[in-house]
Amino acid sequence: MTGQYKLFLSKRLVTEKEIFSGGVVVNESGVIVDVLSRNDADKLIAESKDEIEVIDGGECALIAGVVDSHVHVNEPGRTAWEGFRTATSAAAAGGITTIVDMPLNSIPPTTTLENLNIKANSAKGHVYVDVGFWGGVIVGNDSSLRELVKAGVVGFKCFLCPSGVDEFPNVSRKDLELAFKALEGTGSVLAFHAELEDDSSNKKKTNEQDPEEYKTYLESRPPKMEINAITLITEFLAKTNVRVHIVHVSSASVVPLLESARAARIAAGHDAWRGGVTAETCHHYLSLSADEIPKGHSEYKCAPPIRDLDNKEKLWKYLLDDKLDMVVSDHSPCTPELKCSNNLEAWGGISSVQFGLSLFWTQASARNLDMRSITKYLSVGPAQLCGLEKRKGAIKPGLDADLVFFDHEESFVVTSDIIRHKNKLTPYIGKVLKGVVKKTYLRGKLIYADGEVIEQPKGKLLLKNVDN
Repeated sequence: MTGQYKLFLSKRLVTEKEIFSGGVVVNESGVIVDVLSRNDADKLIAESKDEIEVIDGGECALIAGVVDSHVHVNEPGRTAWEGFRTATSAAAAGGITTIVDMPLNSIPPTTTLENLNIKANSAKGHVYVDVGFWGGVIVGNDSSLRELVKAGVVGFKCFLCPSGVDEFPNVSRKDLELAFKALEGTGSVLAFHAELEDDSSNKKKTNEQDPEEYKTYLESRPPKMEINAITLITEFLAKTNVRVHIVHVSSASVVPLLESARAARIAAGHDAWRGGVTAETCHHYLSLSADEIPKGHSEYKCAPPIRDLDNKEKLWKYLLDDKLDMVVSDHSPCTPELKCSNNLEAWGGISSVQFGLSLFWTQASARNLDMRSITKYLSVGPAQLCGLEKRKGAIKPGLDADLVFFDHEESFVVTSDIIRHKNKLTPYIGKVLKGVVKKTYLRGKLIYADGEVIEQPKGKLLLKNVDN
């Protein structure tokens, strides 16, 4: 070994299977070459004769960088809402080393190869962490999907209900048929915003109620909308091998439907991860409940909505029973004036990318989980979904040395002055969270330390044929 190698030490090294005192050896390319016990790490230090750089985190845990596969960066087109530089700076501060950008709410949306290239050009040179990209499925773009696959998008997202922005229309059954046909054999994944209205919609009823009361908004998007959507999606599964993924599961009532669909696919011999039927939930659904949301505070508004405490606890049970696969942020910011006190009219989206790791750990540690749960649900799962499992998501040889020194005992209060994403409005202001990111490394290079993002952006765009 030469001086270009690094050895990261921790008394709490967190891998997928165990937590122990040890070290991670990283080569000059920023790739993990070995994971050592403390005894073997000490031997390596003695034998290297100062030719290896030792980075000792002491009591801080050493965990794999978080992979957040659901982030709305909104650049280009809506850069007053968010942008690549601010979103990835916030991610680095939150121990996230890879984000995957959603195809909306940028203008143009990522629905053609030309639009993807426009977005990539906006991002290039401005990302502190690595960035992957989702493509979008909208009405009439099925002929563009295969070239987006070839360009390296991780998969595709569509809406079964209005998206909230005109340039990303929701799809019909016919559009889905065309999309599944176009994606067959590509190995890609089609992700769904899974809410579908029907004739029993509560809109007339809610229009007669106080729109500042959160309950009014909650009743406008009942669990039945999620059940309707999952029912439609599962009708396609016997006719296609395309992987499907449900984003931001809010209602626990849909999980048994997904379990049945997954079991049927596995029984039919589908060899993809989880039978090609996966689902995520979000930090806000696992951290918040409808009963605690004050009147007129639309920073809590998202779609599908945050539901009651009983639903929250059911989501946690399904997650820990491996019936949900991962936890992501669905970071979806906007400018302050769009978050008015009217919950029916306000923009639906929660800003939280910087705090996802601490939000999860606050809840997980209270449930007596250990830090392997962080790796499983915040890193391994999202990496697997996005086809990044051979590069990202865990501490093991051959993967990028995306590493975080994490003080799992320390707490902090969320205040606007520490928020790095562009717009500071978030439901977590004033909340005490457990777990503090001390240092974040991307491919072995320090990108964040003790409150400061380091130097210039070092992130890469995770696309094919892109010169990073």
